[in-house]
Amino acid sequence: MTWSLDEMVCKAADEIRPWTVVNLGIGLPTRVADALDPEMPVWLQSENGILGMGPFPVEGEEDAQLINAGKQTVTLAPGASLFDSATSFAMIRGGHVDLAILGALQVGANGDLANWRVPGGRMMGIGGAMDLAAGARRVVVLTRHVAKNGAPKLVDPVSFPLTAAGVVDRVITEYGVFDAEGDGFSVVALAEGHGLAEVQALTGALLRPAAGLV
Repeated sequence: MTWSLDEMVCKAADEIRPWTVVNLGIGLPTRVADALDPEMPVWLQSENGILGMGPFPVEGEEDAQLINAGKQTVTLAPGASLFDSATSFAMIRGGHVDLAILGALQVGANGDLANWRVPGGRMMGIGGAMDLAAGARRVVVLTRHVAKNGAPKLVDPVSFPLTAAGVVDRVITEYGVFDAEGDGFSVVALAEGHGLAEVQALTGALLRPAAGLV
C-alpha cells in the first residue's frame, strides 16, 4: 500500500525543525499543523497576517474572525502575533520564512514549481504562492504523485505555467520522498512494498536511488 494522506502529512511534519518559521500552503499542507508535536517550538506563519498559528480548532470552539489564508478557522499558539498582509509579505519576500510546504500541479526535476493554473482551465489568481516559493529559504512540496487524469506530477520539464523557477528542494508523495537534482529526482525513501521501477513508470522524469535507499 502507498502512504495514506495522514502518513504523507507526518512525513512533511518531519521536515520542520525547532525554532523555525514555517508557512503551510493551502490544501493538504495545512494539515501539517495538526501533526506537529505541540511541545516543539515552531512558528507557523500565514500570509494573511499570523505568526504563531496553531492547529485547527475543535468543533464548537471556532472563531470566524480567526482564519488562515485558505479561509479555514485556526487557533493561535501562546505568544502569537497578528499583522496586516503588507507586513506578512515583507516577511516572506525578505527571506524570513525558513520553510514553505506547498502543494503542486507539477514539479520539475530542476526544482521548477507549477501550482496555480492548469493550461486551458479556469484562470484563478496566483495568490501568495509565487512570493512563498521565491522567498522561503527551503521549499517542500506535498502532493499526490499523479494527477486525477493519471498524468505524472514529477516531470522533466514542467509544461504548466510556472509559479517559480528552481525553488523546490524536496517532494513528498504517497509513493515516497524525492529530491530535485536538476536532471532527475533522487529517491530518498519509498513507501513500503513499492519498488523503484514501479514508481518510475508513474513519473515523468528520471529517478535515481539516493545513497542508503533500501
